Amino acid sequence: MRIRTAGVVAAVTVCLLASAAGCGDKDSPSASTPSAKAATGELVIWADDKRAAALKPFADKFGTENGVTVKIQAISKDQQTTFVTASQQGSGPDVMVGAHDWIGNLVQNGAIDPVQLSSEQSSGIAANALKAVTFNGQTYGVPYATENLALIRNTDLAPEAPKTIEDLVSTGQKLKTAKKASEILALQVGQTGDAYHLYPLYASAGGYLFGTSANGDYNAKDLGVGNAASQAAFKKIATLGEKGSGALKRSITSDNSIATFTGKKSAYLISGPWAITDVKKAGIKYDITPIPPFAGGKEATPFLGVQTFYVASKGKNKALAQEFVTNYVTTPELAVALYNAEPRPPALTAAFDQVKGSDPDLAKWQEAGQDAIPLPAIPEMAAIWDPFGKAEAAIIGGADPAKTIEAAGKTISGSIK
Repeated sequence: MRIRTAGVVAAVTVCLLASAAGCGDKDSPSASTPSAKAATGELVIWADDKRAAALKPFADKFGTENGVTVKIQAISKDQQTTFVTASQQGSGPDVMVGAHDWIGNLVQNGAIDPVQLSSEQSSGIAANALKAVTFNGQTYGVPYATENLALIRNTDLAPEAPKTIEDLVSTGQKLKTAKKASEILALQVGQTGDAYHLYPLYASAGGYLFGTSANGDYNAKDLGVGNAASQAAFKKIATLGEKGSGALKRSITSDNSIATFTGKKSAYLISGPWAITDVKKAGIKYDITPIPPFAGGKEATPFLGVQTFYVASKGKNKALAQEFVTNYVTTPELAVALYNAEPRPPALTAAFDQVKGSDPDLAKWQEAGQDAIPLPAIPEMAAIWDPFGKAEAAIIGGADPAKTIEAAGKTISGSIK
Protein backbone atom coordinates (compact mmCIF):
# COMPACT_ATOMS: atom_id res chain seq x y z
CA MET A 1 0.00 0.00 0.00
CA ARG A 2 1.18 3.48 -0.79
CA ILE A 3 -0.28 6.47 1.03
CA ARG A 4 -1.55 8.89 -1.59
CA THR A 5 -1.71 12.66 -1.66
CA ALA A 6 -4.70 14.65 -2.85
CA GLY A 7 -5.07 15.44 -6.52
CA VAL A 8 -6.83 14.48 -9.71
CA VAL A 9 -5.06 12.65 -12.51
CA ALA A 10 -6.37 12.25 -16.04
CA ALA A 11 -7.38 8.75 -17.06
CA VAL A 12 -5.86 6.81 -19.92
CA THR A 13 -8.63 4.94 -21.71
CA VAL A 14 -8.36 1.50 -23.24
CA CYS A 15 -11.54 0.51 -25.07
CA LEU A 16 -12.40 -3.14 -25.32
CA LEU A 17 -15.05 -3.61 -27.97
CA ALA A 18 -17.12 -6.74 -27.56
CA SER A 19 -19.82 -8.46 -29.60
CA ALA A 20 -22.20 -11.42 -29.54
CA ALA A 21 -25.00 -11.44 -27.03
CA GLY A 22 -24.81 -13.59 -23.96
CA CYS A 23 -26.46 -13.86 -20.63
CA GLY A 24 -25.58 -14.00 -16.98
CA ASP A 25 -26.32 -16.89 -14.66
CA LYS A 26 -29.97 -16.57 -13.67
CA ASP A 27 -29.11 -18.02 -10.27
CA SER A 28 -26.30 -15.54 -9.67
CA PRO A 29 -26.34 -13.06 -6.77
CA SER A 30 -27.27 -10.30 -9.20
CA ALA A 31 -30.62 -11.94 -9.91
CA SER A 32 -32.25 -9.64 -7.35
CA THR A 33 -31.22 -6.58 -9.40
CA PRO A 34 -32.31 -5.68 -12.96
CA SER A 35 -30.95 -8.27 -15.38
CA ALA A 36 -27.43 -7.68 -16.61
CA LYS A 37 -28.49 -9.36 -19.85
CA ALA A 38 -30.99 -6.57 -20.51
CA ALA A 39 -28.43 -3.81 -19.99
CA THR A 40 -27.14 -1.85 -22.95
CA GLY A 41 -24.39 0.64 -23.54
CA GLU A 42 -21.09 0.14 -21.79
CA LEU A 43 -19.47 -0.92 -18.54
CA VAL A 44 -16.70 1.38 -17.33
CA ILE A 45 -14.03 0.00 -14.97
CA TRP A 46 -11.34 2.09 -13.31
CA ALA A 47 -8.13 0.47 -12.06
CA ASP A 48 -4.45 1.27 -11.82
CA ASP A 49 -2.10 0.59 -14.73
CA LYS A 50 -1.03 -2.96 -13.84
CA ARG A 51 -4.49 -4.20 -12.96
CA ALA A 52 -6.05 -2.55 -16.00
CA ALA A 53 -3.82 -4.64 -18.26
CA ALA A 54 -4.58 -7.85 -16.32
CA LEU A 55 -8.32 -7.19 -16.49
CA LYS A 56 -8.39 -6.76 -20.27
CA PRO A 57 -9.10 -10.36 -21.38
CA PHE A 58 -11.73 -10.83 -18.67
CA ALA A 59 -13.43 -7.58 -19.53
CA ASP A 60 -13.40 -8.67 -23.17
CA LYS A 61 -15.01 -11.98 -22.25
CA PHE A 62 -17.59 -10.25 -20.06
CA GLY A 63 -18.46 -7.84 -22.85
CA THR A 64 -18.90 -10.69 -25.32
CA GLU A 65 -21.18 -12.65 -22.99
CA ASN A 66 -23.34 -9.61 -22.21
CA GLY A 67 -23.32 -7.92 -25.60
CA VAL A 68 -21.90 -4.64 -24.33
CA THR A 69 -18.83 -2.47 -24.71
CA VAL A 70 -16.40 -2.55 -21.81
CA LYS A 71 -14.00 0.30 -21.14
CA ILE A 72 -11.08 0.08 -18.74
CA GLN A 73 -9.62 3.39 -17.66
CA ALA A 74 -6.17 3.21 -16.06
CA ILE A 75 -5.75 5.72 -13.22
CA SER A 76 -2.07 5.99 -12.33
CA LYS A 77 -2.44 7.55 -8.87
CA ASP A 78 -4.79 9.42 -6.51
CA GLN A 79 -7.49 6.92 -7.40
CA GLN A 80 -9.74 7.60 -4.42
CA THR A 81 -9.78 11.37 -4.86
CA THR A 82 -10.33 11.02 -8.59
CA PHE A 83 -13.18 8.56 -8.05
CA VAL A 84 -15.01 10.65 -5.43
CA THR A 85 -14.70 13.82 -7.51
CA ALA A 86 -15.88 12.11 -10.69
CA SER A 87 -18.73 10.42 -8.83
CA GLN A 88 -19.97 13.75 -7.50
CA GLN A 89 -19.81 15.18 -11.02
CA GLY A 90 -21.64 12.23 -12.56
CA SER A 91 -18.65 11.22 -14.69
CA GLY A 92 -17.37 8.26 -12.70
CA PRO A 93 -17.09 4.56 -13.57
CA ASP A 94 -19.42 1.63 -12.91
CA VAL A 95 -16.70 -0.40 -11.16
CA MET A 96 -13.76 0.94 -9.15
CA VAL A 97 -10.72 -1.06 -8.06
CA GLY A 98 -8.98 0.17 -4.92
CA ALA A 99 -8.00 -0.30 -1.29
CA HIS A 100 -10.53 -1.39 1.34
CA ASP A 101 -9.76 1.49 3.69
CA TRP A 102 -11.51 3.83 1.28
CA ILE A 103 -14.86 2.34 2.29
CA GLY A 104 -15.83 4.71 5.11
CA ASN A 105 -15.09 7.77 3.00
CA LEU A 106 -16.79 6.33 -0.09
CA VAL A 107 -19.93 5.39 1.84
CA GLN A 108 -19.99 8.80 3.52
CA ASN A 109 -19.80 10.41 0.07
CA GLY A 110 -22.49 8.12 -1.35
CA ALA A 111 -20.03 6.80 -3.94
CA ILE A 112 -20.48 3.00 -3.60
CA ASP A 113 -23.26 0.44 -3.16
CA PRO A 114 -23.17 -2.79 -1.11
CA VAL A 115 -22.33 -5.87 -3.17
CA GLN A 116 -24.49 -8.96 -3.33
CA LEU A 117 -22.37 -12.04 -2.68
CA SER A 118 -23.98 -15.44 -2.24
CA SER A 119 -23.08 -17.48 0.84
CA GLU A 120 -21.03 -19.80 -1.38
CA GLN A 121 -19.06 -16.91 -2.83
CA SER A 122 -18.48 -15.38 0.61
CA SER A 123 -17.20 -18.69 1.97
CA GLY A 124 -14.60 -18.80 -0.79
CA ILE A 125 -12.99 -15.53 0.34
CA ALA A 126 -10.49 -15.31 3.20
CA ALA A 127 -12.39 -14.38 6.36
CA ASN A 128 -10.09 -11.49 7.32
CA ALA A 129 -10.43 -10.00 3.83
CA LEU A 130 -14.21 -10.24 3.94
CA LYS A 131 -14.25 -8.63 7.38
CA ALA A 132 -12.16 -5.75 6.08
CA VAL A 133 -14.76 -4.86 3.43
CA THR A 134 -17.68 -5.07 5.88
CA PHE A 135 -18.89 -1.67 7.05
CA ASN A 136 -21.99 -0.96 9.15
CA GLY A 137 -22.97 -4.61 8.77
CA GLN A 138 -22.89 -4.62 4.97
CA THR A 139 -20.37 -5.91 2.45
CA TYR A 140 -19.16 -2.98 0.35
CA GLY A 141 -16.69 -4.64 -1.98
CA VAL A 142 -15.36 -7.90 -3.38
CA PRO A 143 -11.80 -8.53 -2.13
CA TYR A 144 -9.30 -10.01 -4.54
CA ALA A 145 -5.92 -9.64 -2.78
CA THR A 146 -4.46 -8.95 0.65
CA GLU A 147 -1.27 -7.21 1.67
CA ASN A 148 0.69 -6.52 4.80
CA LEU A 149 4.12 -5.32 5.72
CA ALA A 150 6.96 -7.66 6.63
CA LEU A 151 10.71 -7.55 7.08
CA ILE A 152 12.54 -8.26 3.82
CA ARG A 153 16.13 -9.24 4.55
CA ASN A 154 19.24 -9.50 2.38
CA THR A 155 20.42 -12.94 3.48
CA ASP A 156 23.98 -12.36 2.21
CA LEU A 157 24.35 -9.43 4.59
CA ALA A 158 22.13 -10.73 7.41
CA PRO A 159 21.77 -14.53 7.33
CA GLU A 160 19.63 -14.72 10.49
CA ALA A 161 16.28 -13.06 11.07
CA PRO A 162 16.42 -10.62 14.03
CA LYS A 163 14.28 -11.55 17.00
CA THR A 164 13.85 -7.96 18.15
CA ILE A 165 14.20 -4.51 16.62
CA GLU A 166 17.21 -4.06 18.90
CA ASP A 167 18.84 -7.12 17.31
CA LEU A 168 18.18 -5.63 13.88
CA VAL A 169 19.76 -2.31 14.88
CA SER A 170 22.79 -4.06 16.34
CA THR A 171 23.41 -6.06 13.16
CA GLY A 172 22.80 -3.00 11.01
CA GLN A 173 25.32 -0.97 12.98
CA LYS A 174 27.94 -3.71 12.60
CA LEU A 175 27.38 -3.78 8.85
CA LYS A 176 27.82 -0.02 8.72
CA THR A 177 31.04 -0.21 10.73
CA ALA A 178 32.33 -2.88 8.34
CA LYS A 179 31.26 -0.63 5.41
CA LYS A 180 29.02 -3.37 4.05
CA ALA A 181 25.99 -1.09 4.33
CA SER A 182 25.33 2.61 4.70
CA GLU A 183 21.91 2.39 6.37
CA ILE A 184 20.63 0.29 9.27
CA LEU A 185 17.08 -0.04 7.98
CA ALA A 186 15.08 1.04 4.92
CA LEU A 187 11.68 2.10 6.27
CA GLN A 188 10.06 5.00 4.48
CA VAL A 189 9.55 8.14 6.58
CA GLY A 190 10.20 11.23 4.47
CA GLN A 191 9.57 14.80 5.56
CA THR A 192 5.89 14.21 6.29
CA GLY A 193 6.06 10.73 7.86
CA ASP A 194 4.22 7.54 6.98
CA ALA A 195 1.81 6.18 9.59
CA TYR A 196 1.17 2.97 7.64
CA HIS A 197 4.80 1.87 7.55
CA LEU A 198 5.54 2.99 11.11
CA TYR A 199 2.48 1.34 12.63
CA PRO A 200 4.05 -2.10 13.44
CA LEU A 201 6.72 -0.42 15.57
CA TYR A 202 4.17 1.96 17.09
CA ALA A 203 1.95 -1.01 18.00
CA SER A 204 4.88 -2.97 19.45
CA ALA A 205 5.70 0.02 21.66
CA GLY A 206 2.12 0.03 22.99
CA GLY A 207 0.42 2.60 20.77
CA TYR A 208 -2.86 2.36 18.88
CA LEU A 209 -4.91 4.58 16.57
CA PHE A 210 -8.50 3.75 17.51
CA GLY A 211 -9.87 1.42 20.16
CA THR A 212 -12.50 -1.17 19.33
CA SER A 213 -16.07 -1.76 20.48
CA ALA A 214 -17.35 -5.02 21.93
CA ASN A 215 -18.20 -6.31 18.44
CA GLY A 216 -14.67 -5.64 17.21
CA ASP A 217 -15.51 -2.55 15.13
CA TYR A 218 -13.25 0.47 15.42
CA ASN A 219 -14.49 3.07 17.89
CA ALA A 220 -13.76 6.59 16.65
CA LYS A 221 -14.49 7.98 20.12
CA ASP A 222 -11.50 6.07 21.53
CA LEU A 223 -8.61 7.93 19.90
CA GLY A 224 -5.23 6.50 20.84
CA VAL A 225 -3.07 9.22 19.29
CA GLY A 226 -1.74 11.65 21.87
CA ASN A 227 -2.64 9.69 25.01
CA ALA A 228 -0.13 8.37 27.54
CA ALA A 229 0.38 5.07 25.67
CA SER A 230 1.03 6.95 22.45
CA GLN A 231 3.54 9.24 24.12
CA ALA A 232 5.39 6.26 25.62
CA ALA A 233 5.41 4.55 22.23
CA PHE A 234 6.99 7.52 20.53
CA LYS A 235 9.64 7.80 23.22
CA LYS A 236 10.74 4.31 22.17
CA ILE A 237 10.51 5.18 18.50
CA ALA A 238 12.64 8.28 19.12
CA THR A 239 15.51 6.01 20.21
CA LEU A 240 15.59 4.74 16.62
CA GLY A 241 15.56 8.25 15.18
CA GLU A 242 18.22 10.61 13.93
CA LYS A 243 19.36 11.57 17.42
CA GLY A 244 19.29 7.92 18.49
CA SER A 245 20.57 4.92 16.56
CA GLY A 246 19.68 6.40 13.17
CA ALA A 247 17.70 3.34 12.11
CA LEU A 248 14.83 5.65 11.15
CA LYS A 249 15.62 8.65 8.97
CA ARG A 250 13.61 11.28 7.14
CA SER A 251 15.98 10.83 4.18
CA ILE A 252 14.45 7.37 3.60
CA THR A 253 11.30 8.09 1.61
CA SER A 254 8.63 6.34 -0.45
CA ASP A 255 10.74 7.10 -3.51
CA ASN A 256 14.02 5.57 -2.32
CA SER A 257 13.28 3.03 0.42
CA ILE A 258 13.09 0.01 -1.89
CA ALA A 259 16.04 1.27 -3.95
CA THR A 260 18.07 1.63 -0.75
CA PHE A 261 17.57 -2.08 -0.18
CA THR A 262 17.99 -3.25 -3.77
CA GLY A 263 21.13 -1.11 -4.00
CA LYS A 264 22.56 -3.10 -1.07
CA LYS A 265 22.80 0.01 1.10
CA SER A 266 20.79 -1.71 3.82
CA ALA A 267 20.33 -5.34 4.84
CA TYR A 268 16.75 -4.70 5.94
CA LEU A 269 13.62 -3.33 4.29
CA ILE A 270 10.17 -3.01 5.83
CA SER A 271 7.72 -3.07 2.94
CA GLY A 272 4.97 -5.10 1.29
CA PRO A 273 4.56 -7.57 -1.58
CA TRP A 274 4.81 -4.76 -4.14
CA ALA A 275 8.56 -4.49 -3.35
CA ILE A 276 9.42 -8.04 -4.37
CA THR A 277 9.45 -7.46 -8.13
CA ASP A 278 12.26 -4.91 -7.74
CA VAL A 279 14.09 -7.10 -5.22
CA LYS A 280 14.08 -10.01 -7.67
CA LYS A 281 15.19 -7.80 -10.56
CA ALA A 282 18.15 -6.66 -8.48
CA GLY A 283 19.21 -10.26 -7.93
CA ILE A 284 19.09 -9.91 -4.14
CA LYS A 285 19.03 -13.13 -2.13
CA TYR A 286 16.23 -12.43 0.32
CA ASP A 287 13.91 -13.79 2.95
CA ILE A 288 10.59 -12.54 4.29
CA THR A 289 9.86 -12.70 8.03
CA PRO A 290 7.58 -10.94 10.53
CA ILE A 291 8.63 -7.46 11.59
CA PRO A 292 10.53 -7.85 14.88
CA PRO A 293 9.10 -6.22 18.02
CA PHE A 294 10.82 -4.07 20.61
CA ALA A 295 12.45 -6.21 23.26
CA GLY A 296 9.83 -6.82 25.94
CA GLY A 297 7.19 -5.10 23.84
CA LYS A 298 4.01 -6.24 22.14
CA GLU A 299 4.02 -7.93 18.74
CA ALA A 300 4.88 -5.64 15.83
CA THR A 301 1.42 -6.00 14.32
CA PRO A 302 1.07 -4.67 10.77
CA PHE A 303 -2.10 -3.48 9.14
CA LEU A 304 -3.96 -5.75 6.76
CA GLY A 305 -4.80 -4.08 3.47
CA VAL A 306 -7.31 -5.57 1.05
CA GLN A 307 -7.50 -4.74 -2.64
CA THR A 308 -11.15 -4.53 -3.63
CA PHE A 309 -13.65 -4.18 -6.47
CA TYR A 310 -16.38 -1.61 -5.75
CA VAL A 311 -19.75 -1.00 -7.41
CA ALA A 312 -20.22 2.73 -7.99
CA SER A 313 -23.54 4.01 -6.67
CA LYS A 314 -23.77 6.60 -9.43
CA GLY A 315 -22.68 4.26 -12.21
CA LYS A 316 -24.81 4.11 -15.33
CA ASN A 317 -24.91 0.29 -15.43
CA LYS A 318 -25.11 -0.92 -11.85
CA ALA A 319 -26.67 -4.27 -12.77
CA LEU A 320 -23.74 -5.03 -15.05
CA ALA A 321 -21.35 -3.85 -12.36
CA GLN A 322 -22.89 -6.18 -9.78
CA GLU A 323 -22.70 -9.06 -12.26
CA PHE A 324 -19.04 -8.38 -13.00
CA VAL A 325 -17.81 -8.05 -9.41
CA THR A 326 -19.81 -10.96 -8.03
CA ASN A 327 -19.51 -13.51 -10.83
CA TYR A 328 -16.20 -12.61 -12.51
CA VAL A 329 -14.06 -11.24 -9.70
CA THR A 330 -14.85 -14.35 -7.64
CA THR A 331 -13.36 -16.72 -10.25
CA PRO A 332 -9.87 -18.17 -9.69
CA GLU A 333 -8.83 -17.35 -13.26
CA LEU A 334 -9.25 -13.60 -12.76
CA ALA A 335 -7.71 -13.69 -9.29
CA VAL A 336 -4.63 -15.52 -10.59
CA ALA A 337 -4.28 -13.06 -13.50
CA LEU A 338 -4.31 -10.15 -11.05
CA TYR A 339 -1.77 -11.99 -8.88
CA ASN A 340 0.51 -12.46 -11.89
CA ALA A 341 0.25 -8.73 -12.64
CA GLU A 342 1.38 -7.88 -9.10
CA PRO A 343 2.12 -10.71 -6.65
CA ARG A 344 -0.12 -9.91 -3.69
CA PRO A 345 -1.64 -12.93 -1.92
CA PRO A 346 -5.06 -13.70 -3.46
CA ALA A 347 -8.05 -13.23 -1.14
CA LEU A 348 -9.90 -15.96 -3.02
CA THR A 349 -8.85 -19.18 -1.31
CA ALA A 350 -9.07 -21.25 -4.51
CA ALA A 351 -6.69 -18.84 -6.25
CA PHE A 352 -4.33 -18.76 -3.27
CA ASP A 353 -4.17 -22.56 -3.27
CA GLN A 354 -3.54 -22.54 -6.99
CA VAL A 355 -0.49 -20.24 -6.89
CA LYS A 356 1.08 -21.04 -3.54
CA GLY A 357 2.97 -24.06 -4.88
CA SER A 358 4.87 -21.92 -7.37
CA ASP A 359 5.51 -19.01 -5.01
CA PRO A 360 7.06 -19.83 -1.62
CA ASP A 361 6.83 -16.16 -0.67
CA LEU A 362 3.04 -16.38 -0.26
CA ALA A 363 3.26 -18.50 2.88
CA LYS A 364 5.85 -16.10 4.28
CA TRP A 365 3.65 -13.07 3.68
CA GLN A 366 0.78 -14.94 5.27
CA GLU A 367 2.88 -15.80 8.32
CA ALA A 368 4.11 -12.22 8.65
CA GLY A 369 0.51 -11.03 8.53
CA GLN A 370 -1.20 -13.73 10.59
CA ASP A 371 -1.95 -11.22 13.36
CA ALA A 372 -2.45 -8.25 11.05
CA ILE A 373 -5.45 -6.08 11.81
CA PRO A 374 -7.59 -4.48 9.08
CA LEU A 375 -6.56 -0.94 8.36
CA PRO A 376 -9.39 1.19 9.82
CA ALA A 377 -11.93 1.97 7.10
CA ILE A 378 -13.98 4.39 9.20
CA PRO A 379 -14.26 7.96 7.83
CA GLU A 380 -12.44 9.34 10.87
CA MET A 381 -9.26 7.59 9.72
CA ALA A 382 -8.79 10.36 7.16
CA ALA A 383 -8.02 12.73 10.06
CA ILE A 384 -5.12 10.52 11.22
CA TRP A 385 -2.69 10.41 8.31
CA ASP A 386 -1.39 13.96 8.04
CA PRO A 387 -1.03 14.98 11.71
CA PHE A 388 0.31 11.57 12.77
CA GLY A 389 2.78 11.46 9.89
CA LYS A 390 4.09 14.96 10.48
CA ALA A 391 4.50 14.23 14.19
CA GLU A 392 6.32 11.00 13.36
CA ALA A 393 8.76 12.80 11.04
CA ALA A 394 9.36 15.57 13.60
CA ILE A 395 10.04 13.07 16.40
CA ILE A 396 12.37 11.00 14.23
CA GLY A 397 14.15 14.27 13.47
CA GLY A 398 14.61 14.98 17.18
CA ALA A 399 11.45 16.78 18.39
CA ASP A 400 10.10 16.08 21.88
CA PRO A 401 8.06 12.84 21.57
CA ALA A 402 5.41 13.50 24.24
CA LYS A 403 4.64 17.11 23.32
CA THR A 404 4.70 16.46 19.58
CA ILE A 405 2.34 13.49 19.51
CA GLU A 406 0.07 15.07 22.12
CA ALA A 407 -0.32 18.11 19.83
CA ALA A 408 -1.04 15.80 16.89
CA GLY A 409 -3.73 14.06 18.94
CA LYS A 410 -5.43 17.37 19.66
CA THR A 411 -5.39 18.26 15.96
CA ILE A 412 -6.89 14.89 15.04
CA SER A 413 -9.51 15.09 17.77
CA GLY A 414 -10.52 18.57 16.59
CA SER A 415 -10.89 17.34 13.01
CA ILE A 416 -13.04 14.40 14.05
CA LYS A 417 -15.37 16.57 16.11
